[in-house]
Amino acid sequence: MAGVASRDAPPGGTGPGDTAPSDAELVRAHVAGDPEAFGELVRRHRDRLWAVALRTIGDREEAADAVQDALLSAHRAAARFRGDSAVTTWLHRIVVNACLDRIRRRQAHPTVPLPDGDRTAGRPAAPEPAAPAPDHDTVLLVRAALAALPVDQRAAIVLVDVQGYGVAEAAEMLGIAEGTVKSRCARGRARMALALHDVRGAAPAPGDPPHDGNRTGRRNVPSRSDAVTPLPTGRERRDQR
Repeated sequence: MAGVASRDAPPGGTGPGDTAPSDAELVRAHVAGDPEAFGELVRRHRDRLWAVALRTIGDREEAADAVQDALLSAHRAAARFRGDSAVTTWLHRIVVNACLDRIRRRQAHPTVPLPDGDRTAGRPAAPEPAAPAPDHDTVLLVRAALAALPVDQRAAIVLVDVQGYGVAEAAEMLGIAEGTVKSRCARGRARMALALHDVRGAAPAPGDPPHDGNRTGRRNVPSRSDAVTPLPTGRERRDQR
């Protein structure tokens, strides 16, 4: 599979003189007992895994814990990796599942933060992957709209619209059908467009029909690029590689 090969290629390319091991070779080396192999695998992919976790879970501490849990699971489960998908797909699936588990537990058992507390005190601050944003207020509004989505829609939009994965890859990472990914993205984009429309103070005109959650009366729902572009995305970094 050409797509898998490209995903598993180490940074810097795989030219004739390139002796760097592929991701799949690192997994096999880890399973065989190489103490450095898994660390190298993490080094290659931690930025994208962190970006997915942060955008999915919306909280730096929770995202860091989810990534840590996911990497520990991957470390232990590496022997069961059969190579049916790219190593990056396998890692992303574990990270997304760890995030979704944390979100669902948080929703089932909400907590109240202590006043004046700094949740990141004593923890190393990981750099947040972000592209320069010309309109900081818009970025904050879009992030808030993304965080307000149902968790399943949010996960699909993070992978497809924020990180730039194809629908097929996102479906494999989430363990769902491609059509379900498309549907969740479409519903999530429509909800975000409506939320941003309302936040910006543009009230519906008199006589406009009520929306159903997926439409904004007579107005057209913005396209994917209109609704999600203001987010700091990973697509630019992926295109540069």
